[in-house]
Amino acid sequence: MTVVAFCAQLGIPRPTWYRWKTAGSSVKGPWPTPAQDAVEADAKALAATWDAWGHRKLAELKRVGIDDVEPGPVTDSTMYRTLKRNGLCLPTGYTGEVRQLSGARREAFITPPTRRNRLWQADFSEFETAAQGVWNLGGVADYWAKVDLACTVTVTKTTTDAIAFFETALVEVEVLLGVTWVQDLTDPITGEIATLTIVTDIHAR
Repeated sequence: MTVVAFCAQLGIPRPTWYRWKTAGSSVKGPWPTPAQDAVEADAKALAATWDAWGHRKLAELKRVGIDDVEPGPVTDSTMYRTLKRNGLCLPTGYTGEVRQLSGARREAFITPPTRRNRLWQADFSEFETAAQGVWNLGGVADYWAKVDLACTVTVTKTTTDAIAFFETALVEVEVLLGVTWVQDLTDPITGEIATLTIVTDIHAR
């Protein structure tokens, strides 16, 4: 049946039919997102540098300005939607996981180690200079031996940076002891490999 015949059967004008058809369409969007577009570049930069922080803290960093990010107005919801469409939101249950890890860190010190290479502490520390900005020092220390095994210098605090200073620490252990860290963890009698616990509050994606 043609539109003309159909409208004649219903007794309605053709413009009315087309208006009804358009109103009932299931196709919606994509709608313009000027607020998200305006902060998208800064949101991605902040998420790369502060990858353990949620959208509220990143929104506050954008409002006050930090590093190369110019200060500017942005709502928490806009920051959330911008991060979400770029796949940069923290995973569901992230806060609960952080609390569990905090409990595990406390348990590591209930029974302190009695020899080297049983408990390492690691963290990023910020070092601010007068003219060259802020640098991040990635340190790894042996809790029992009180030896600093690594102190890398980076401009970011990402998962890649954390892996790099742990690899540096492993190399330093071999230099200091003359054996690999796996050999040092291995019991010479039983051949059992002891556990090396790493305590840190670094949360990276």
